[in-house]
Amino acid sequence: MDLFKDLTLNAIQIIQLMLAPAVMINACGLLLLGINNKYSLVVNRIRLLNEEKRRLMVKIGEHEPSFEENVRLESTSVQIAALVYRAKLVRNAVLCYTTAVALFIFTSLLVGISSFMSIGKLNFFIITAFLTGMIFVLIGIIYAGLETKKGYDIISYEVRAHE
Repeated sequence: MDLFKDLTLNAIQIIQLMLAPAVMINACGLLLLGINNKYSLVVNRIRLLNEEKRRLMVKIGEHEPSFEENVRLESTSVQIAALVYRAKLVRNAVLCYTTAVALFIFTSLLVGISSFMSIGKLNFFIITAFLTGMIFVLIGIIYAGLETKKGYDIISYEVRAHE
């Protein structure tokens, strides 16, 4: 009877060990959901500004551009360049979060494998994979923070350009 009790406790401990990476996978999923929404908005804004820039170029080609048209053309060009940079920041955040998810899945698999095979040497790889996943989450958050700052800079520029 005591042997069965020890096996049950061991199984519960293994499940608990496998849940920590699962919680992080869930957290990364939420971060990915938010950052993918930002990515869609940035890409949509780039497309709108590109379309506006094309229309302005056609209009300017037909007659001498006004001061307002020149200001707006310059503004759209600056904003497009800044938004492309912002899109790269979002892309990097997405790649970091996705890599973190992969590492957390790998961690869970290693925990499961080590529990069945009783390989103590895997502990180093388990901890390394989990910590590396956490580092990728941190880097992704830094990219997301930089992207938020860049978004504010773009809005500030647009407001100043039309004053």
